[in-house]
Amino acid sequence: MQTREMALLMRDALLLPQGRVEVRVVDPGHLRMVADVFKGKYALAFATIRPRGSLPCYPTATQCDIIDFNQLEDDSLSLVLEGRQRVSILSAAQAKDKLWMARTLPCRNWQEEPIKGEFELISAALEQFYEVNPDLFELYSQVHLEDAAWVSQRWLEVLPMYNKDKLVLVNQPDCHKTLDFVLQLIKSHVD
Repeated sequence: MQTREMALLMRDALLLPQGRVEVRVVDPGHLRMVADVFKGKYALAFATIRPRGSLPCYPTATQCDIIDFNQLEDDSLSLVLEGRQRVSILSAAQAKDKLWMARTLPCRNWQEEPIKGEFELISAALEQFYEVNPDLFELYSQVHLEDAAWVSQRWLEVLPMYNKDKLVLVNQPDCHKTLDFVLQLIKSHVD
């Protein structure tokens, strides 16, 4: 596998493959970075801010595409990002304009698999979550409620838990531990 340099966009949020998030870009450096990504100078990676550590973010990030953008009334830019490929951040350096660039290595994404049996409850609960949160639902042109990996990743993006705990689940080889975790969480609130 070959390493690749990517621009880092960091937030206190999680974005995983096939997920979507809307972010606001304000400062000129980040606006320039967006322009450079559109020009194909480098790829973009979305990473979760890390309060302490040798890197400014957690070492697991997601390469993403900018799939939509709008200029807002205050001249900031609203971007809709879609996760493509999980990556490991090997190193990161801050440029003069305060932007971060990272040397990354691709990681294996979770494989698509059918959601079955009692885990269908997780899919139904996610569908209800989107009904209550239409702003999140509107980001998607298609939802894949039949795919265990897709459903698991969407739950990890929205669950109110510490990012470091989410990343323990993200770094598993498949979605099974996340399915178990979310199912137990839902059952504990139903009982």
